Amino acid sequence: QVQLVESGGGLVQPGGSLRLSCALSGFTLRAYAIAWFRAAPGKEREGVSYISGSDGTTYYADSVEGRFTISRDNGKNMVYLQMNNLKPEDTAVYYCAARGGYVKYAWAFSSLYDYWGQGTQVTVSS
Repeated sequence: QVQLVESGGGLVQPGGSLRLSCALSGFTLRAYAIAWFRAAPGKEREGVSYISGSDGTTYYADSVEGRFTISRDNGKNMVYLQMNNLKPEDTAVYYCAARGGYVKYAWAFSSLYDYWGQGTQVTVSS
């Protein structure tokens, strides 16, 4: 059974950092593409970052480029999102999503992903 479980969210002050984790089970990360999405109240779900489980190719939304870093550990079947210099506009529920194979430039389309976690809340506020 495919399962994705996010953790690591919380409350942080502007300028602070958090690291989100996505634990994957029921499939081998190496054969999948993983993305982080976020959903803020009143806004559409937004693609944040993507990583290929096979070759490690990464993509980022313009809004987080240079502040967020996605990484993977194939041995542990884990994907991480290191978030630095957080801003109030980063406040959202963050989800990890998985799809078999390789997505490439269409990575931010949520409809392409077959499996989703339950989400973890990130709140950036002073």
